[in-house]
Amino acid sequence: MPIRVLVVDDSAFMRKLITEIINADPELEVAGFARNGQDALAKLDRLDVDVVTLDVEMPVMDGLETLRRIMKTKPLPVVMLSSQTRKGSETTLQALALGAVDFITKPGGTLVHPVGHPSDPVSPPLEAIAAEIKEKVRLAASARIQPSEPEKSVRVAKPPVLPVFDRSATGAADKLVIIGSSTGGPKALEGVFASIPANLPAGIVVVQHMPKGFTNSFAERLDRLFPFPVKEASDGDLVENGKVLLAPGDYHLTITSERRVKLNQDERVMFLRPAIDVTMENLPQVYGNKIVGVILTGMGRDGARGMAGIKGAGGVTIAQDRSTSTIYSMPRVVAEEGNADYILPLDQIGRVITELVSAMR
Repeated sequence: MPIRVLVVDDSAFMRKLITEIINADPELEVAGFARNGQDALAKLDRLDVDVVTLDVEMPVMDGLETLRRIMKTKPLPVVMLSSQTRKGSETTLQALALGAVDFITKPGGTLVHPVGHPSDPVSPPLEAIAAEIKEKVRLAASARIQPSEPEKSVRVAKPPVLPVFDRSATGAADKLVIIGSSTGGPKALEGVFASIPANLPAGIVVVQHMPKGFTNSFAERLDRLFPFPVKEASDGDLVENGKVLLAPGDYHLTITSERRVKLNQDERVMFLRPAIDVTMENLPQVYGNKIVGVILTGMGRDGARGMAGIKGAGGVTIAQDRSTSTIYSMPRVVAEEGNADYILPLDQIGRVITELVSAMR
């Protein structure tokens, strides 16, 4: 049976474009389309749908409100369509926190034509977005959707286990928490950070698979939500206790022997930049065994090689469990290859990180 998709967009052109892209794939099928959120909710009441593609900006009822209602009444995998503007990226991040599986950025400029007209050339931007739409719809269909909870501040966290260091102290951290995540990662990271105290005696580096233009907005969102500083990493940033550095989109991130960030645009690894493995692989040379490696939800095997290296050097490794992962692929590989010291549900990971770091001497 093909994966059935509801296409929701106020633009007739985008509805036609997405519909033809999806219907051109024998494994996918458009079950229906809607012009706005209100129309979408009515269609969902009577259509059998596996995945929803949902425009962010629509009249009558916008994408965020529609997503809230879908997740509350009929939780389904949702892929957001977002503009590449700053406002678009911030709204998209809100959508991911509300439970959207993934997002696709609408291409800028003029697209040549909807697919299905072989006599005309297809523009490279259209080929790229067609491939991305099909891949992300397939991925979303396999996602585990957690029932929506009432929105609340994620800062109602468990109190810190062992407040250990003086926040006024400066200098490079001698312990590191490295977290890798992909599909479902933004929401999962918020869940992890909710149980990490402001004075964690370690630096934290996050590699989230996310395109350029979105990582800065994501860092700013996390910085607003939590009591410790979070920023998109820049070349030369010092890794410090109680501070989170997020790898920027389209850059690999490594850490030098001086415990400073070094960014590069070397070749993609498994089609990814940033890649988690690139960041993890040299960490034992810098931090020895004072590393906690964490792999959260995501598709593929990025991070598996890096986690093996961390465990082999005497560091501690944590993989998110199947029941709480949106996509149980990256953490599954780590677990199956024997490189996860802990396999934990999301709500326990932050507490265990804190306890492990506090016990390191």
